[in-house]
Amino acid sequence: MSKKQEHKPPGIKSADANGHYILKLFITGTSPNSVRAMKNVREICEQYLKDRYTLEIIDVYQQPAVAKLEQIIALPLLIKKLPAPESRLIGDMSETEKVLKGLGLQS
Repeated sequence: MSKKQEHKPPGIKSADANGHYILKLFITGTSPNSVRAMKNVREICEQYLKDRYTLEIIDVYQQPAVAKLEQIIALPLLIKKLPAPESRLIGDMSETEKVLKGLGLQS
């Protein structure tokens, strides 16, 4: 039996051995930056992590305790919990290359 080949753009790394990413996106309601960040993160995840990620979107207006627990200082904020190491990206996630580097998907 042959292994299914994973197709990915040049320079894009495969996920770790278990292959699953745990991501948390912290936003501020429906502000323009938050809406852009949600759209951009979803598109990046679907393109580069299809079926290999869990994305939790947390509105700090609705869940301030979670934001305090995670020590949020700027928004929108994307936290990659797994695979280790944890990383944090601030902004509307419009620069795909920077997001991919932050997720450890690009060298």
